[in-house]
Amino acid sequence: MRATRLVRALLALAVLARPAWAGPPYVTDDPEPTDFRQFEIYVFAAGSDARDGSEAATGIDFNYGAAPDLQLTAVLPLAYENPLGASSVTGLGNIELAAKYRFLHQDQIGWDVAVFPRYILPSASSQVGDQHSSIVLPIWVEKDWDSWSTFGGGGCVIQHGSDLKNFCLAGWALTRNVLERLQVGLELVYRSADTTGGKSSTAIGAGLHYDISTNYHFLASVGPTLRNAAQTTRYAWYASLLLTF
Repeated sequence: MRATRLVRALLALAVLARPAWAGPPYVTDDPEPTDFRQFEIYVFAAGSDARDGSEAATGIDFNYGAAPDLQLTAVLPLAYENPLGASSVTGLGNIELAAKYRFLHQDQIGWDVAVFPRYILPSASSQVGDQHSSIVLPIWVEKDWDSWSTFGGGGCVIQHGSDLKNFCLAGWALTRNVLERLQVGLELVYRSADTTGGKSSTAIGAGLHYDISTNYHFLASVGPTLRNAAQTTRYAWYASLLLTF
């Protein structure tokens, strides 16, 4: 019943930024795919605040282990934008389709390594989301020891649109299991400018992963932008209920 109420609460956050290429709850992703023939379904809400307004999204991040070391992903977001000095708008955001493939393992070279190409469709709404398609081409690595895990990497985004430019993102995270059911972590993320005349940014974030039960998990993160916050994003946050089966 608790899990059911939590799902309903997250779905009610319809006024809640794009999950982009995040490895929930972080912006930085990891190379671990969903286990073979298993499902990971995130009911998420995420958002960010900037000088010219705020934006958010809520929706479903669906992952399936289609083969050993291969994960298929689909993200279906409901987007919300509240520009400064204008009326807020809500609509279907940018649907994302992706495939994560881990081609190296820690027992081989000491690190897991995976590619996670992602195709982002143009928004179905003319008022929210990006009106152009994008292709994300990242690579991620990870190493685990004792109760610690560190992962990171990055890649570039190819996008089309007026005043837009291709940009790159790099991030690194460190997590630790502090209790049997609780993992906490920190990350540092760099993003280059994505528009003509735009600014790059550097941000930090703190996250947690709590196992409610074997099949239900709560994830959250929040963090400020350290560099060029006035021209990019002041802070960003994320929360989700993860169902695994």
